[in-house]
This record gives sequence, C-alpha cells and structure tokens, in this order.
Amino acid sequence: MGETLTTWSPSCNGSVRVELSGQRTTSDSGALLLREALDNSGVIEALEDNLVDFRNPLRIRHSLASQLRTLVLQRAMGWIDLSDTDTLRRDPLWQLACSDARGMMPLAQDRPSQATLSRLLSCLGRNDNIDAVHEGLLRLVVWRLTSLQNGERPKQLTLDIDGLPIEVHGHQGGSAFHGLYGARIYSPLVASLAETGDMVGGLLREGNAGPAENADTWIPHLVRRLNESTGAQVRVRIDAGFTDNATLAALEERDIEYLGRLRSHTGLQKLAAPHLKRPPGRPPEQPREWCHDLEYQAGSWSAPRRVVLVVQERPDDLLLHAFFLVTNLSKFDWPPEKVLALYRKRGSAEAHMGEVKSALDVHLSSTDRGASTVQDVMARNEVSRNRSFQG
Repeated sequence: MGETLTTWSPSCNGSVRVELSGQRTTSDSGALLLREALDNSGVIEALEDNLVDFRNPLRIRHSLASQLRTLVLQRAMGWIDLSDTDTLRRDPLWQLACSDARGMMPLAQDRPSQATLSRLLSCLGRNDNIDAVHEGLLRLVVWRLTSLQNGERPKQLTLDIDGLPIEVHGHQGGSAFHGLYGARIYSPLVASLAETGDMVGGLLREGNAGPAENADTWIPHLVRRLNESTGAQVRVRIDAGFTDNATLAALEERDIEYLGRLRSHTGLQKLAAPHLKRPPGRPPEQPREWCHDLEYQAGSWSAPRRVVLVVQERPDDLLLHAFFLVTNLSKFDWPPEKVLALYRKRGSAEAHMGEVKSALDVHLSSTDRGASTVQDVMARNEVSRNRSFQG
C-alpha cells in the first residue's frame, strides 16, 4: 500500500519545498521549521527594532535579523560553536533558513562569518543592548505560553529559581574558584517556568557570590516583568539557598507568593521533635506521611513565618524522616498537604534545569558571555516549543 508524502513550504520563502524522501539530502531541514516558529513569535523583528547597531550603515552586509537567526538556529540544531559557521557558510539549506531574502536570492548570498557573529555577540553584550536581549527571551516564552493555550493567557504561573554553576576554562573576570564544585566558576541565577520548562531569565554573578546574593532584587523584578507580559499571578518556588530574610522579605513586601525548603538545623529539629511519633497500632505496609502547620522564626528572620513540617516513614527505617517548607501561601487556600504537593513538582523543574545546563555546557571564552548565554537558551526554548506541539 503506497503512502502520500505531503510537502511543506515555510512562509519565509514560498520557493522552498520541504518533503520526506529516501535521499540523503540534509539532516538540518528542521532549521526551516524553527525559522517558522521564530517568525511567528516576532522575536527577531522585536530585537532588530530595539537593539542599538553600532555598525557603519554604509558597510553593513548582513542585517541584524539574519545574524540573529544564524546564532539561534545553528545552536538549536546542535551547531553550538561559532567555528561551525564557516563549515555551514555555503550550505544551501542554511542560506535559505537564515536569509531575509526570498526566492533563490539567498543562494547567491554569503552567510555571516565566524568573525561577524563574534562581533555581534560583543554588540549584544553591551549595556545598551543586554536588556533588549533579555526582553527578547521573555517575549519568546510568553508567545509559547499563549500558543500552547490557544491564544489564552495563563492566570497563574510558577517560577522556579535555581543557582546554576558554570565552569570556566581560563581566568575570566568575575570567575572564582569554588571549593564545593572544585572548579573555577561563574555562579549565575536562573529562572524557569514550571508550566513549560522554558528559561525566562538569568543573572550572571561572580563565582564567589553567596547563594542568595542579588536574589532580593532580581526575583521581584522578574516576577513584575512576567506579570506585565502575561497578566498572570506569579508565585515563586525556591530551594534552601534562597530562604534568607532579605529574599523572603522582598517577596512579602511585593505580595509575591513563595514556597521553599529549609535547611535542617538544631532549631528546626527541636520544633519537629514533638511530632516525630508514630500513632499507636501496627503500621500499614505502605509508608505513611504527615504534614503539620507550624510557625517558626529563624535567628536571621525579622518575624515568624509559616512553616510546614513533613514527617515521613521510610521502608526498613525505625526512625522517622522530617523536613520543613517555608511559605506565605494562604492557610485557607493552601493546607499543608497541598503546599507539599506543589513543592514536589520542583522535581520536573530540576529536570528542566538539567536540560538548560546541557544547553550552556560549552567552553566559556573571554567574550561577552551574557548575550551568548541568552542565545543558547533561546535555541533550547525553540526546540522545546516545537517538541511540545509535536507531542
């Protein structure tokens, strides 16, 4: 029985036909699908409108749009090194996928060289442009959210905050040796949406930065931008490194809901002690779990806060296991069991963080890494977006 294979033409160039065949023509045709997604999002046009281009207009050969597409699409397709650009420079598919021109015109044009793209990264990393680059990343995320929900904007979003140490290979400014990781690193903060796994922001910090350094200003700013862009209420989910008083107080002052895990210490162990008792009777086969709503004020906290004590049985363990969560979620709407269920969804977020780390797992040069990192993440978000539609 025969099959009919449909062809597809990208809206950027009606002269191009994409079809599945038995011939080994190219393995990079997905770049045209990603180009379609980029065009639909409007992110490249928005970046071109808002970026400051320092080049002499009389000497420009490649538009900002074509260079940005080259950076994002190549990385999304696995060509992560700028040196790959010269390998692909005269590849017809890449000429068609990245060009502003239509018809067969792209085939007669040279693509940007490695040196050209290196200069672009330096341009994107300038103070005049870095905010526009981050806004482009946020625009892509918001577009994906609305696309997944048939154009409807979400009412509630959960923002996961993590530290993401990145090893450097050299002595770049701001990097430092970190004993915990046994390497010279940067110590950026990253934020991702629980609903999609997309990274929505990052803050590059020095390698010796404390876990919560700058979190009290950066997290509220990111929440505000997400709220303005989507209209959704944004809650924050954090780990123990961000439960210092400055960060929690900053979230409370702006009425931002949060929940996070607390590190165990003597004060919490004393608070938990009265609850570490099994009820009378023979325990069931399945391990049990209990949640208790309590209040606690750490020595560095300015006031008591709501904490949820989670007590667990473990197979073949006579002792009960316990840990604490801290939250400002309403007790009426969020009983302790519901708080725990929400926190446990961080497991998915940590898996997404692994994907982000893979996207950034490249040798860090002395170039403007902030802009390059955002391009890496845009590429990773683009691939995730298309996977979600295919699934």
